[in-house]
Formats: sequence, C-alpha cells, structure tokens
Amino acid sequence: MHLFIFGLGYSGGFIKQALERRGWRVSASGSAGDHAFDDEDRIRATLSNASHVLSSVPPTQGEDPVLARYGDALNHGWLGYLSSTGVYGDAGGAWVDETAPTGHGRRSARSQCDAEWLARGARVFRLPGIYGPGRSAFDRVRDGRAKRIDLPAQVFSRVHVQDIATGVVAGLDGPPGAYNLADDLPTSQNLVIEEACRLLGLEPPPMLSLEEADLSPMARGFYSENRRVANGKARRVLGWRPRFPDYRSGLMELLAG
Repeated sequence: MHLFIFGLGYSGGFIKQALERRGWRVSASGSAGDHAFDDEDRIRATLSNASHVLSSVPPTQGEDPVLARYGDALNHGWLGYLSSTGVYGDAGGAWVDETAPTGHGRRSARSQCDAEWLARGARVFRLPGIYGPGRSAFDRVRDGRAKRIDLPAQVFSRVHVQDIATGVVAGLDGPPGAYNLADDLPTSQNLVIEEACRLLGLEPPPMLSLEEADLSPMARGFYSENRRVANGKARRVLGWRPRFPDYRSGLMELLAG
C-alpha cells in the first residue's frame, strides 16, 4: 500500500509514522516531504503508483491548490483531506456534528475546499485545535505565551495529534464522508492553561480581558467562535476511540514524555 500526502506537516508526520509502522510506503510533498509541490512530472508519476492520497494543504487565495493543480490526477479509490471544524462557524457554545451546516463562519475558503473534497468522495477529517509534542499548553506556559482570557462561556474542542493519526488509519476502511476527530471534553482554554501550570508547579498567568490580551487577528478570530464538536460519527462508523479523551490525559502523556 502506498500513500501520497500533499503537505507533510505536523499532523501528516504522525500519520506517516503510523502507516510506515504498518508496512506502508509513504511519499509526500511539503518541506518535510520528498517531493516538491511544483515538480509536476515527478508528483504525477508518483500519484500514478499510489493507492491512497491524503491532502493537508489549506486553501490559498480562495482555492485548493492541490485540486487546482492535480485534481485531474486524483482518480484513486481512497482520497482523504484534513479539514477544520472551523467550517461550522459559531454555534454559540452548542454541540455540532457532521450534519451541522457549514460555510457560514470565517473559514469560507476552507468550507469550499471541504465541500469539493466531499464531492470527490473523499474521507474529510474535520479537526479542532491540534496539540501534541512541541505544540501544547506546556510550550506556551514555558515560553511565556500562555494567556488566560476572561470569557467564561467560551469553550473549545481539541484533539491530540496521535488521535488524528489513529483516526485517519481507521478511515482507511471507512466509507467516504465527513468525520469530526475531536476529544470528548470541550472546555475553556483557561482550564487547559491552569492544568498545565499545575502540572509544572507554576502560577497561572493573570486573567485578562480580550482587549488586554492584545491578540493577533488570527487568535482573535479563534475566540470569535464558540462550539462543542461531537465525535460520535467517527466512533460509530470508523470504530475510532481517542486515546486521549480529554485535555488532562493528553497533558499527562506529554509531561511523561
């Protein structure tokens, strides 16, 4: 079995490792891959020999660069796409599943790409906030970047990167469609920061208003949407179970190293 990954990044690296442990061959474009995205002849040759294709490339200038350049070569029996739960927009803190409407939030381009991959019969994995080794609340606390923001009703869903990998592996035998890969316990970012500080034996950072936090436009957009992401479909259809069902178990694993 041979998987080609467009855009071998953080999550793709864990997926690659998981499949290589199972004896798969994995090729990829991206800075960590072995193919340059614009080396069209080589990529098309590799695609012709690949059994599965997965893209983690986000939209650029309102379009999907993979579909725009290589869409005519993606006639594989298995296609996958790493999308975002941002396609659901703001739900006012309510639960959303794969039947919820998409395309009305700030991620309009992502929603369009999501829909295009679904129309091609792909397995579309919608991901919330991703954390894992080198990219967690511990790193933000240690670097002095962690912030607690006084928004009591704000909740986020998140997923450990290892659970993304197991979700994609489970999706290899699953039917086409959208799948939310999220943990079981949506919660505020403040609680995650506080738990990380507790485990490190440090005082949590001060509580700030949204204005005092002086967030980047991207981070402010993150806080403009409020939802809880349900993972029931991935459980029922793919038989997937998150190894880290909540932020506490995820942080404990990262601390143990």
